[in-house]
Amino acid sequence: MTKNILQTINVTKDFLISKNRKIEAVKGIDLEVKQGEIFGFLGPNGAGKSTMISMLTTQKQPTSGEILINNRPILENPAWARQKIGVVAQHNNLDKGLTARENLTYHAKYFGLDDSTANQRADEYLEKFGLKDRQHDFVRSYSGGMAQRLKIARAMVHQPEILFLDEPTTGLDPAYRAILWEQILTLNKAGTTIFLTTHYMEEPEQLCDRIAIVDKGKIQAIGTTEELKELIPANNIISITFSDFSPEFAQQAERLPEVENVVVKEEELLLYVKSAHPDFNQIMEWIRTLDTSLETISLSKSTLDDVFIHLTSKGGIKDDRTA
Repeated sequence: MTKNILQTINVTKDFLISKNRKIEAVKGIDLEVKQGEIFGFLGPNGAGKSTMISMLTTQKQPTSGEILINNRPILENPAWARQKIGVVAQHNNLDKGLTARENLTYHAKYFGLDDSTANQRADEYLEKFGLKDRQHDFVRSYSGGMAQRLKIARAMVHQPEILFLDEPTTGLDPAYRAILWEQILTLNKAGTTIFLTTHYMEEPEQLCDRIAIVDKGKIQAIGTTEELKELIPANNIISITFSDFSPEFAQQAERLPEVENVVVKEEELLLYVKSAHPDFNQIMEWIRTLDTSLETISLSKSTLDDVFIHLTSKGGIKDDRTA
């Protein structure tokens, strides 16, 4: 049986914002991350993700609860805990006044590696992440994709057991995203546990063994992609676009007999239905009553993005344009 590498027990975090008022950013989160898995931690902005990661990586202390790595509370010895983890932050926190090689060797020495081992590890990761030819260039000359690769190499140079990736591919073009994920998957196959946050839903859907969705400081659901999809009352989605869109269309669509839920995504109307073979004649008759023209209509199965919307919406009709 695979052991837990990371566990949280009823973790909370409050922030005092005035003398008599506090914000509960994290409200009793319980997690178990298995050794060697890729674990997704997803949620909308303000859900508590960043606060939770700050606590998991020893940057903040929880208000209450316990965080364990390899069954050992991290607050007993934060320095020991930091030896076990690597962190790739959203922002570029590389030292731009140093070369790529210096960023790696200084980081390795910070974690107690001697000069010889630090240089050996730098050689290994510069080669692995395709940065060998630019190792002596200052980081300020690096492109966004190169900087991201160097951030991951730096996080791995002391060979942590678990790697935290906080939106690692944000702002990268598809080619760089594919390269980064190829390298991350190689690290995972070699035994590194990956803890991922991202707003690109296709990444966890394709890559994560399990996913937790958090909203309003609480875990809404945990499971595999297929298990999470089963939480949606209607797994089939009719997508409709019009020549001229009105929010009133969504309110009217809610009253259609087969429709379980309605979501507005930009100016696309998503109708969630139970039937895999919905009555399109009925839907077309409704569309003909509208003061607009139909542009496209299609039927598809639900995705992780649909699960995310379902679990984190405020209830009723959700309009992503105001989220």
